[in-house]
Formats: sequence, C-alpha cells, structure tokens
Amino acid sequence: MSDTAPATAAPSFAEELAAPSLVQRLTAELLGTFILVFGVIGTAIFAAGFAAGEGNLNVGFLGVALALGLSVVVAAYAFGPVSGGHFNPAVTLGLAVARRFAWKDVLGYLAAQVVGGVLATTLLLGVLSTGPLFDVLVFRGASTGYDELSPGGFGLVSVFLIETIATGVFLFVILGVTHARATAGFAPLAIGLTLTVLALVAIPVSNASFNPARSIATAIYGGTEALVQLWVSIAAPILGAIIAGAIFRAVFERPAKLTA
Repeated sequence: MSDTAPATAAPSFAEELAAPSLVQRLTAELLGTFILVFGVIGTAIFAAGFAAGEGNLNVGFLGVALALGLSVVVAAYAFGPVSGGHFNPAVTLGLAVARRFAWKDVLGYLAAQVVGGVLATTLLLGVLSTGPLFDVLVFRGASTGYDELSPGGFGLVSVFLIETIATGVFLFVILGVTHARATAGFAPLAIGLTLTVLALVAIPVSNASFNPARSIATAIYGGTEALVQLWVSIAAPILGAIIAGAIFRAVFERPAKLTA
C-alpha cells in the first residue's frame, strides 16, 4: 500500500452484522419455523395424550400450548435479530399490510417458512418410523380442522372464527411489542406468552394453528381429511392477520396532526 493511499478503518464485528443478507434472513426463517413446528408437533405426537394414546406421557392441551409458546420464544431470541422472527406466513403478510415489512421479500419468506415446517414434520416422521407408534396418520391428530379434526367436535364456522380472531390478536401483539415506543428486549417473551394463551383457547376448537406453514407441514402427513380441510387453516389466519395489520396501520400509525 502506498503512503498516499487513504487510510480506512476495518469494519467492526457489529457493523458487519448490521445488515443480514436476504439469504441469511431466509435461512433464519427456515430454521426458526423448523424449531416452532418441531417443538409443538413433536410434543403433540409424543407427549400429549390426545395424540399418543393411553399409557404414554400425557402433557395434555396445556403442555402443547406451552410447547408452542416456548418454541416461539426460543426461535425469536435466536433468529429474530436476523430475520425479524416471523416464522409464520400469516405474520409476514400482516406485517407487510401494516408496512412493517417489504412486499418484495414476502414470497421468499413464505417459501422458507413452509420448507422449514415440512422439514420438521418429515424428520419427526423419521423418528416415528422405528417406534411403537409408527403410523403416518398420527399426524392427523395434530392437524388443524373442523368436525372430525376438531378435538372438541366443533364445526367449520367455529374453527374459521377462532383461527381468524386468534391470529388477529396475535398480530396486534406483535405489532405492539415491536413498535419503536415499546420496551426493547421483551418482544419474544410477550409473543410466546400470547401464543400460549391463544392456544389454550383454540386447541379444543381447531387444534390451534394460527400458522399456515404449521398447518401445511402436518396436513401433508395427516391423511385425506387434513388435506381437504387445509384451506381453512390457511385462509383464516391470513384473513385475521391482514385485518389486524390494516387496523393497526390505520389507528396507531397515522401521522400526527400538526397543531398551531
């Protein structure tokens, strides 16, 4: 280097990590969704009585709800700083509607989330393959839906309503706790606890998805009924998230009016 060349300081470690690439963000979404689905569906299959049957560890609905919430907390703290921690196509679309996320990146996020979820259930199927409970249709008990797929026997209208309302509430919380005025550092915990509460309400009705990637990942191994009813677990959460995103944008993020 010549003596006349301008001196430039080497970028710090923090500066290098300040702007994750799209590939890094998509990988984080895939891994985060994998953790979420692996945690909640693995619990439903191996540890919850309604899926595992008599004589097995029975953590019940409470255990599955806690698994969902804790999985999201872990994934959000691990990968949220990289990708924003969506791990859910409905969340990604709702954030885009609220103008918290760029529309140009939506399709990539959706694909990464679905791949992460399917990878999780496929590996769970591999774990099941040499066990006493091996049956592809064990995923039917963890699939979301109405009538025969509803743990409480609820119909289509009930399931559509609970999935729409719960996802809307979930997105309101996400938008609130990640707002610029919110206390930093607690968003993943608040989001995970919210999911736990919502799951306790919704598991008896719909099996509590609020997440199209999770629903797709279980339905592909859940048999004919799960595949036929999959549209509900895709449409309802997306509708709820879009409504919540639009309302939050209109009500809480309007430009402040100038006063004389």
